[in-house]
Amino acid sequence: MPDFLPAPIIESRVDDPTKDRTMVLNMGPQHPSTHGVLRLVLEIDGETVNRIVPDIGYLHTGIEKTCEAKFYQQVVPLTDRIDYLSPMSNNLCYCLAVEKLLQIEIPPRAQWTRVLLNELTRLASHLVWLGTHAMDIGALTVFLYTFREREEILKIFEMISGQRMMTSYFRIGGLALEPPLDFYSRVQAILRILPEKIDQYSNLLTGNPIFYNRLKGVGHLSAANGIALGVTGPPLRASGVDWDLRRDKPYSSYEKFQFDVPTSTDGDVWARYLVRLLEMRESLKICQQALDGMPDGPIKADAPKVVLPEREKMKTQMEALIFHFKIVTEGFAVPAGEVYQAIESPRGEMGYYVVSDGTAKPYRVHMRNPSFATLQALETMCKGRMLADVVAVIGSIDIVLGEIDR
Repeated sequence: MPDFLPAPIIESRVDDPTKDRTMVLNMGPQHPSTHGVLRLVLEIDGETVNRIVPDIGYLHTGIEKTCEAKFYQQVVPLTDRIDYLSPMSNNLCYCLAVEKLLQIEIPPRAQWTRVLLNELTRLASHLVWLGTHAMDIGALTVFLYTFREREEILKIFEMISGQRMMTSYFRIGGLALEPPLDFYSRVQAILRILPEKIDQYSNLLTGNPIFYNRLKGVGHLSAANGIALGVTGPPLRASGVDWDLRRDKPYSSYEKFQFDVPTSTDGDVWARYLVRLLEMRESLKICQQALDGMPDGPIKADAPKVVLPEREKMKTQMEALIFHFKIVTEGFAVPAGEVYQAIESPRGEMGYYVVSDGTAKPYRVHMRNPSFATLQALETMCKGRMLADVVAVIGSIDIVLGEIDR
């Protein structure tokens, strides 16, 4: 018997004829509906769930510790690997934290481009969630449709950064590269087709009685329990808490965008499905506003000792060549201090706590990831429900094991 199992589960296996007998069951870590290498140890009475103990760590990468051995700019590619379905959200959160320590002002065009790409990232992430969640319930067709649209978004990421997933496109001080000439037209083409596609997903699922009956009333989470357990993002908003960092603690010019924050008071799997579906429509609105109002100007801050100079300047200016050499080989010193920066990722509040000791390498980088906190609520949502409902609940909280283990 594993040592980590709590006493109630261990005691339930004692062969006592005066007590009801329960079974301890492993779910994962190679179970398709755990959305990664998550192991759940369940105590079940027949098919009713009495207890759930998540066993994490199968994907542990040691990224937080690795950050301490890298220059500040070298940490950016590591942040891509935290939430691999939302890499630009991690890029942005980390860059904002370091920029706050450096007290660098980011040009408006770079901020708006970050907003645009983060909302595209949110759409891509929600498309993965919707397709896999529907497939968990047995609706296989939707998975093919959502990945069809996600592929078009990934093509845009590849066009601007050279990478489909691990983009590392944001940099401390701005953006890595000038967006290609046809970037905005390609984004506009996607924004034109996605509303109709979201209608298609909704037509396939929202009116489907089998899908509805599998989700409605399942995995209830009250607002009080959600707050107490640290749940954020769509799962918390589906429980009636109207909180979104993009609106309530805006960053990167989000205060200049108009959008609604979908909520529900039902707090079940069905509510979490509807809230995310509505969030996709709101992300489209933000993307369109970013395209229509994109400011002119540079994509990098005026910070020559932090931001790499343009290639053309390096060919003609010795000072630019020297700055490039020193930044690449020695990094740049960040004033001593500490900062916590939070953003609204597709899964909830993502926060980066960065501590600087005044050198070119961070003293400490700690990530507050929403999946890690939301996983705590799994037992609350599943206790007393059927074993088959666990699959629906896991899909509804949209966890990513990369940010749970990190």
